[in-house]
Order: sequence, then C-alpha cells, then structure tokens
Amino acid sequence: MTPDHASPRALGAEEVLATLEARLGGRARVDAPLGALTTYRVGGNAAVLVDAEGEEDLVALRDVLASTGAVGRVPVLVLGKGSNLLVADTGFPGVVVRPGGRLAALEVVEPTGAADPGVPVLVRAGGALGLPVLARRTVDAGLGGLEWAVGIPGSVGGALKMNAGGHGADTASCLVRYRWVDLAGGGGGEAAAAQLRLGYRTSALGDADVVVWAEFSARRGDSERSKALLSEIVHWRRAHQPGGSNAGSVFTNPPDDSAGRLVEAAGLKGFRLGSARVSEKHANFIQADDGGKAADVVALMAHVRRAVASATGILLRPEVQLVGFGDDPLGDGECGSRKVDR
Repeated sequence: MTPDHASPRALGAEEVLATLEARLGGRARVDAPLGALTTYRVGGNAAVLVDAEGEEDLVALRDVLASTGAVGRVPVLVLGKGSNLLVADTGFPGVVVRPGGRLAALEVVEPTGAADPGVPVLVRAGGALGLPVLARRTVDAGLGGLEWAVGIPGSVGGALKMNAGGHGADTASCLVRYRWVDLAGGGGGEAAAAQLRLGYRTSALGDADVVVWAEFSARRGDSERSKALLSEIVHWRRAHQPGGSNAGSVFTNPPDDSAGRLVEAAGLKGFRLGSARVSEKHANFIQADDGGKAADVVALMAHVRRAVASATGILLRPEVQLVGFGDDPLGDGECGSRKVDR
C-alpha cells in the first residue's frame, strides 16, 4: 500500500509524467483535480492524470510504466464515473487513467436471425460508457434486458469490476465477453465472462486492468414496456435514495440482511461527524457537505461500522472504494484502501 503522504517524486511520478507528456501530449497532466471528478466531490489531486481516448493510449501508458520501471513503484488508479470512490484529502500520489473518447462507444451487433425475438442480440459497450446511457440507448434501439443499468451512475468498466447490479439483475446475468488492457503488463486481451469470476460486488479484474469494451446479451423487446421500466427504476431511485454528494451504498449487504436496516436500527440516521452525515432518507448513504472533507466521511464510516458491530456483532464491509488513505483507513486492522474506481 502507498503511504498517505508519499510524494510523487519519491514514487518516480515526475519521470513517468515527462515520458507520458512526450507520448500522449496534453492528455497527461500533473497535480490534476481528482476528488472533484467523483460524486462525493471531496478529496485531493492526482499526481498524474491521463485521459485515454482509445486502446492505443492505454497501450502507450502501459509501455511508459514498463519502460520507466514504474510498475510496482507508482500506484495506478482507473477512474470511471467516480460514483463509488472516496479520495483522501491528501490526494492520490500516483497515475490516474480516465478512459473516454472512443472507449465510450456503443455498437449493436446483429447476429443472423436477430429479428426473431428469441435470438439474443449482442451489444458492445466501451468501458467508459455510462451505465444509464447504455440502458437508454439500447431501449431506444428496441432492445430489452439492460434496463436495470439506468439506475447505476457508474461506467461499464466499473460494472465489470464490481459486478454492479440492481432491480433484480446484475452484470453477471448479461455479460458475454470483454476486452481489457493490463497496465501492469502481465495480461490483457479478450475473454469470456466466466474468467471474471463475478460474485457479489466482486470480480477478478485487477487494480491495473482497464476495460476496453464489454459485450452484453440483449433481446428484441417491447419498446414501450422497456421505456416504462426505465421510468419506474428512475422514479424508485429518486424516491428511495438521496441526491447530493454521495457515492451510493457505503457498505455491502451482509448475507440475508440489509446494511441500511442495520445502520438505521443502530439509531444512526442523520448522525453527523464534521462535514459528513448519515442520510435521513437511506441509512446506507453518507452525504458530504459542499466544501467538506474526505476525512470526515471516512471517520463517519468507521464510527458506523463500530456502532453496528457493537450492537449486532456484524462488521459491515465497505462498498465505497477508499483511495489514498493508507493501509488502515477505518482503524480496525483491515486494509480498506483500494486503487480502483467503481
């Protein structure tokens, strides 16, 4: 794990940046805002931020990391929509890659017999494509089966990393194949969905793996029914989940229970520490005030975990990815800091 206050110079990030600037031009920036790119909108900067417009940019970045000896020395963060990420106030002392451009493309693959409602239709979505966009554009194309994605404010790459899901479906239920680049240089290519070993909010994707595209199975459907389902999901989300600066569910649900129910039962709805508070609408959401501190959010997460564990014996597991907080951000001896967005 990377120490909280390790400098980019100590990690060799300046050397990496100089090479990246030569190879990628203005798409590589130093000391760039990172917390502001997340839905929490708190937290510090990235030592280096790279905007990747296509797979060739990812390959170039991989080559730079290898040629400068940065692999294993300079931490790498893959940034999707920032909707499941909390960045420390001290920032991230490494390289952040933000896929976009052609990596957000969408293509409908028409197999033989696709006009038959019983024949699956493949949809190839770039790893940077937003899940709500995927849902809406496939419905507009007369396809069903991916409506569930409209309620998840993440990216396709993040969906594969965390096996995102909701409303009775998840990524594992419709993913067919994917392509990725391993920035650490140890792998990459194309593989069937089974290689990901998708589980509850988990997958086999590594911290340095960037999804180039994913193919999902859809079906010819009833367009009006699909549009109605989209509206129903959006309405449910607005009615049951808070807006504002948050990252969705803070903790994963324990087996046969709900993290929100446990937090509410512990009397923590509306509980505040500094600039962070447990949502009054849904107890598994933690809100950050405008201009707030990431340190307050993570301190509140730790307080909630301790309170629930004391009351029930259940130690809630964080679903929000913690970046730049060091080895033990929640103060319980468990490594909760991650380097991958969801």
